[in-house]
Amino acid sequence: MTYQDTLARWQQADLPADLAAELKQLSPAEQEDTFYQNLPFGTAGMRGQMGVGTNRINVVMVALVTEALAAYIDQSGDAAKKAGVVIAFDSRHHSKEFAQVASRVLSAHGIKVYRFSSLRPTPELSFSVRHLKAFAGIMITASHNPKQDNGYKVYGADGGQMVPEAVQAVIDGMAAVENEFAIAQDETEANVQVVDDDLDNAYLAEVKTISVDQDLIQKEGADLKFVYTPLHGTGQYIGEKALQQAGFTNYTIVKEQAELDGDFPTVKKPNPEDPAALSLAIEYAKKEEADLVVATDPDADRMGAAVRLADGSYQVLSGNQIAGLMVNYLLAAKKKNQTLPENGAIVTSIVSSRFASEIAKSYGVATLDVLTGFKYIAAMIDRFEEKKDYTYLFGFEESFGYLVKPFAHDKDAIQALVLFAEMAAYYKEKGQSFADGLKELYEQHGYFEEKTVAFDFPGVNGHEEMAALMTKFRNQKLEMVGDQLVLATQDFASQTQIDRAGAEKKLPQPKANVLKYWLADGSWIALRPSGTEPKLKLYIGVVADSQAEADAKLQSFEAVMEEKIKA
Repeated sequence: MTYQDTLARWQQADLPADLAAELKQLSPAEQEDTFYQNLPFGTAGMRGQMGVGTNRINVVMVALVTEALAAYIDQSGDAAKKAGVVIAFDSRHHSKEFAQVASRVLSAHGIKVYRFSSLRPTPELSFSVRHLKAFAGIMITASHNPKQDNGYKVYGADGGQMVPEAVQAVIDGMAAVENEFAIAQDETEANVQVVDDDLDNAYLAEVKTISVDQDLIQKEGADLKFVYTPLHGTGQYIGEKALQQAGFTNYTIVKEQAELDGDFPTVKKPNPEDPAALSLAIEYAKKEEADLVVATDPDADRMGAAVRLADGSYQVLSGNQIAGLMVNYLLAAKKKNQTLPENGAIVTSIVSSRFASEIAKSYGVATLDVLTGFKYIAAMIDRFEEKKDYTYLFGFEESFGYLVKPFAHDKDAIQALVLFAEMAAYYKEKGQSFADGLKELYEQHGYFEEKTVAFDFPGVNGHEEMAALMTKFRNQKLEMVGDQLVLATQDFASQTQIDRAGAEKKLPQPKANVLKYWLADGSWIALRPSGTEPKLKLYIGVVADSQAEADAKLQSFEAVMEEKIKA
């Protein structure tokens, strides 16, 4: 079926007034872009621009993907239908509406639905699936994406994002729907139960266990001065409760960014990975001479931070730096109180820094690498629980996602918020700053620096262009990056690693379209097309004996790889 055929079907359909009006305004080029494909259902569900068309997210596409999920649950039997689905949503435009559509489609199938009445963080949704022993969960969010986007994440019974086999069942189910405009919805919501306080309280009770040293918090918590911004999102309500119950009360909320607003008017991107998103909070911090700034993204699964330096300025930390500091604090505390297990492990992604891994190694703790996507960390946690071969201690991704304790099975900025505040109290008691602590760790383990660069491939041919570029790199077989030899090449699509001598070994991770190059000096380069956006991501990780040397390496490798990508 051509995009013109699909367009004609939509033009004849009885669409909601806003979508019908938008459809009439589309230019020929826009018509092709909005109808040439169904919005892809990728590693983190379905995410994209809101608007009319199959390549956009709207009530029709939400009903379609929910109908496919409902069919999958139907096939799984009555027990699955009774276990039901938990649904939550964030502060973006149409989020509540999309949550209601999903509820009504599931209810029409006789599937039990637990839905929050107002916005909640993604990690609470993950926790709630586990707590209620539900079959699945749906989170309506585009996480940290720009304001024009929204999304639909699906979670499995373990509280982690859906595994590939289940994702494929949903994709197949979408293709099997003959008429997306005739999907039944139960307007009475007969099988829908609204859930709020009970789950909030159960989640907060688990968050309370995050604190490592309650005596330290009692001593320093009330004096620790910091600024918190929820970036117009879900973090404030639960985040404040979590901080207060832990014993942190001397904080200021960024007033302008405490307003729930899907336009995110104070930031270009509501993403704590972007230093600009912390600018307003840092202005607050300078006025108050606060010790630190913390920020959570709109669905509160990612946390960013900036820390005060001796000269009164603020340094924005990377996700890898935050993870390294957290790993060191947790493992040092466990070693001190003699609770560090012999089979302890941290779990991270193949494109995250080796900084935390080196710190973990110094405590006798293993690091297990998984593919990008927190569902793979969740799957590893489940494996640990089943096989008892490792004890989970911490999980993280470089993109500002951390999980301290696995009562949620997705990255959890609320947990991170509490632990980061406690770490600040720890350094304050020692008369140090985070910057001092970071420098100590670099002096012990090496100066690690990382950067991620995204190359956009929009439009009809974007995915083909990215695929062609990955094929080119596979055929080129890089021998050098700058002045460094490539010692080994890992191709996760073929699950193989080949070193310079031609020796080959199998990689343990599932297949994925990722290339990673290990360099002679311990640095590495990776290339990965995004699973949810039309972007090719270049990851660079370097290690050196000084900060200046690390910065120079990073700049050199980025220039070399950018030239190769654009050639």
